[in-house]
Amino acid sequence: MARVGLSGARLAQAGAELADEVGFEQVTVSALARRFGVQVASLYSHVRSSDDLKARIATVALTELADQVAAALAGRAGRDALHALADVYRDYARAHPGRYAATRHTAAASVLGEQYVAAGRRHSELVRAVLRGYDLGEPAQTDAVRLLGSTIHGYITLELAGSFAHSEPSAGDSWPRIIDALDTLLRSWS
Repeated sequence: MARVGLSGARLAQAGAELADEVGFEQVTVSALARRFGVQVASLYSHVRSSDDLKARIATVALTELADQVAAALAGRAGRDALHALADVYRDYARAHPGRYAATRHTAAASVLGEQYVAAGRRHSELVRAVLRGYDLGEPAQTDAVRLLGSTIHGYITLELAGSFAHSEPSAGDSWPRIIDALDTLLRSWS
């Protein structure tokens, strides 16, 4: 019999918290069972597999992050919206490194839930909303989505790994200049 109070949603939330503590790649069904003081088998009535658990954690993280981005973008356009988007991603990654890693997780098609797909799609829509302020048509808009994603996520990943810790200017000083450079590029995109 499953332990009272355990559910897929509660396990996903606890998994997200554990990811921030030990790293997303270290989260397993066994580690979560230890956290709740239950047998591993009892969790399988709530999650199908380790892949399912990781997809659920990714869904939690993607949803939290999209909610924060949407709130930050409200009433903003152009450069201000671009900075708000980038700053939310960076702030979230620094506050929740394990959850942020989960947002980069590509789940197997067999465990993709509707919420996971919807949360991922929402991020794309939010980035495209920012890009509307730059009046880009296709295929430039898709190229710009890819440019923003690779620049923002690449920078954050390198910063979290400590790659910028031993040189000047500081990562915090470089960040707004890099986002300003993206703004300049997007405004002049032909």
